[in-house]
Amino acid sequence: MTHSDAPSGASRSTGTHAAADLASPPAVDPAADLTSPPAAGRGAPDAPGPGPRAGRREWTALCVLMLPLLLVSMDVSVLYFAIPAIGADLHPTGTQQLWVFDVYGFVLAGLLMTMGSLGDRIGRRRLLLLGAAAFGGASLAAAYANSAETLIAARAVLGLGGATLMPSTMALVREMFRDAGERARAIGIWSGVMTGGIALGSVLSGLLVEHFWWGSVFLVNLPVMVLLLVLAPVLLPESRSPRKERFDLLSVPLSMAAVLPLVYGLKEIPSEGFHPLYVLSLAVGVIFAVLFVRRQRTATAPLVSPVLFRGRGFGPAVVLNLVASFAMMGSALFTTQYLQSVLGKSAIEAALWALLPSVLIGVAAPAATALVQRGVSRAGVVAAGFVVAAGGYGLLALAGTHSLWTVLAGAGVLASGIVTVMSQLTDLALASAPVERAGSASSLMETGQEFGGALGMAVLGSIGTAVYRHRMPAGAPAAARETLGGALAAAGRLPGRAGAEVVAAARDAFTAGMHAAALAAVVLLVAAAVYAVRKTGLRPGPARGASNHPPAAGPDTAETAPSGR
Repeated sequence: MTHSDAPSGASRSTGTHAAADLASPPAVDPAADLTSPPAAGRGAPDAPGPGPRAGRREWTALCVLMLPLLLVSMDVSVLYFAIPAIGADLHPTGTQQLWVFDVYGFVLAGLLMTMGSLGDRIGRRRLLLLGAAAFGGASLAAAYANSAETLIAARAVLGLGGATLMPSTMALVREMFRDAGERARAIGIWSGVMTGGIALGSVLSGLLVEHFWWGSVFLVNLPVMVLLLVLAPVLLPESRSPRKERFDLLSVPLSMAAVLPLVYGLKEIPSEGFHPLYVLSLAVGVIFAVLFVRRQRTATAPLVSPVLFRGRGFGPAVVLNLVASFAMMGSALFTTQYLQSVLGKSAIEAALWALLPSVLIGVAAPAATALVQRGVSRAGVVAAGFVVAAGGYGLLALAGTHSLWTVLAGAGVLASGIVTVMSQLTDLALASAPVERAGSASSLMETGQEFGGALGMAVLGSIGTAVYRHRMPAGAPAAARETLGGALAAAGRLPGRAGAEVVAAARDAFTAGMHAAALAAVVLLVAAAVYAVRKTGLRPGPARGASNHPPAAGPDTAETAPSGR
């Protein structure tokens, strides 16, 4: 199975189950309601229903916010076609080439929670502007890097900038759109842009490298960041928690020590197997995750406030969002390799074909929002999205070795279901969180996506690999029995008929592995749909022990600072 052949940057690196334990004992089961957030109050989540309507300024500001979001998501895949040219120019070692791919995702995942919390304290717009400046400067440095070390360092700073931009954009959407219906539409747009950017990045990379030089894939970031730096102070409101909370510095290394080993282990297992180093990495990550959770429960000013998990709906939103990312990235591991290594498409052809399923993404989120606004329960829409995604995996399970349209249809159906789920869960999480904790809430959702994506590639990739190795003939070359890429390389060294037989066997084995992984994903997604419905059995209402009256001002109930709109 060729999990090692897909660019390692394909994984978006990783929602942890440990985060669910941040809720303190008095907290209500957070999954009690996917249909309405708790009663509003000072510092409380928004009440369902109409609020102040957004005007032209807010919608224009949303368009501005989508530009950096698009670039951050594109940077996940923008090196796919640039790396051969980079190799020819900078001559990186094999290890350095891997770091060129991976350091962006590692830094992004490791700093999301820190930056989300920092934005709540210093201001989300200010953090957005700082991140845009860092992202633009790092893009310029990467474009003109004259050594592999310089490029790796620039990619690391790009990850830092991305970690500031992602939670800031989502938190500002929460601040600008107070009306529930408008916020849902805005978040649907946010989800579609985020998902579409990943698919667009590889295509843009191929086109730019074909007509310019490899540095152009970074230079395209500059005009967008300049535009953001000019327009954001005019169009975007500033918002922060009014409490002058100290920043818990100890939580920062603890969060990174938890996230980075988990991301690393999960990312390497699909291609390298359960090597002791990667198992140890996972164990270290789990240990530090426990320490991080303990710190958040006892610190006076935690990086991630346990209050978030007292809001009805926030906990299940994080968990189900992780499952959705698991499904999305797990499928990408197979579909990209299927197009190239089974159907024999070139890299740029595969990227262009892979854009077709993205068309359905633009329809899914608005349709889901419209259903909720017409009275369909959010739980029903989320469950339906998971079922639709399961149907997409079902199509992948039916694909043969010459089933281009079946695979594209499956990928499109899957993507539309997942975007439906993600848009509704993001809206639920932000509506359930106190306004002053919007940055932390956003960063937790996005960290969950990072974990879910890496976990999906690890689990489904391992299933596919096991089936592939079982199905390959014992007489095939050793490299061919490991991965599809190894089989194609080995076949090239064999005489005609023998080589063709190895290729045919490898493609059959890969497709069988994809079938097994798809069926496993179907089971998970159906279970997620059942969970979404069953956890909404309680009648809507305030969280247990909560009052419909505004709570007294305190550490976790302070109002958001005036937006300045």
